[in-house]
Amino acid sequence: MLALLCAAATQLGFLCKHRGASSAPLVELRHPLASAKALLATRWFAIGMLVAAGAWILHVGALAMAPLSTVQVALSTGVVMLAVLGDRLFGHSVGSRQWVGVAMTTAGLAMLVLTMPAPGHDSAFAVPGVILFEAVAIAFGVLLIGAPRMGAPAHHHGALLGAAAGVLFGVGDVALKALTGAVADGGALALVLSPWLPIAVIAAVLAFLASARGFQEGEAVPVIASTSTAANLTCIIGGILVFGDALAGGILLAVQLAAFALVAVAALVTPTGQAQTA
Repeated sequence: MLALLCAAATQLGFLCKHRGASSAPLVELRHPLASAKALLATRWFAIGMLVAAGAWILHVGALAMAPLSTVQVALSTGVVMLAVLGDRLFGHSVGSRQWVGVAMTTAGLAMLVLTMPAPGHDSAFAVPGVILFEAVAIAFGVLLIGAPRMGAPAHHHGALLGAAAGVLFGVGDVALKALTGAVADGGALALVLSPWLPIAVIAAVLAFLASARGFQEGEAVPVIASTSTAANLTCIIGGILVFGDALAGGILLAVQLAAFALVAVAALVTPTGQAQTA
């Protein structure tokens, strides 16, 4: 229930932030403090941040109570909530191509989470494994941030930046899951001394800037869908590689691989329209 509420609040917060970012000066990654100040000066972006803060509290509560991949079962419903909220409450035009992309993403994520074996409640992990996963994921997120400067098509810039933000949000979620386990074992002192807290903060800052710039360069639904999908996939992969959540066996493994392929194709289908700047 916490994760379901988090999914709804996250999408609502994203839509508010998109509206605010569209009226703010263009985000410059080389000037993070000035960009953040300009964004927070807009009413809608500030509202979105407050909603996102509430969603984050719900997310931390869910991660403390259940395995990472289990939380993703509920969070993956956010892609559907996004299309409905964007179309009904925020007046975003959701075209047939975007509805197809959202449907493919939803189907792929549903196939992934439904074919996963039921995990236990153990959050044990190997420190070197977490460090390696986080380093690779952060590097991939930074690469996606730089993709627009590497010649990516203009109408994909927003979605690429959204995907970068999603990967980095996923990095933060994996760090938070490790942090909840450390705090459960070592108390408040473990929170202060844990290396996972600074990793979560760094990932959150990079994700914040990438997400805001993505809002300014793309349409709401494809950008937010890319963010949510990338975050979900990063968490699912992190749950498998870092926390030992099991993969399916036999034919169900083939279904899971097909689900990853379906989500990848949906990421190419969903972006549409021309790049937008503030």
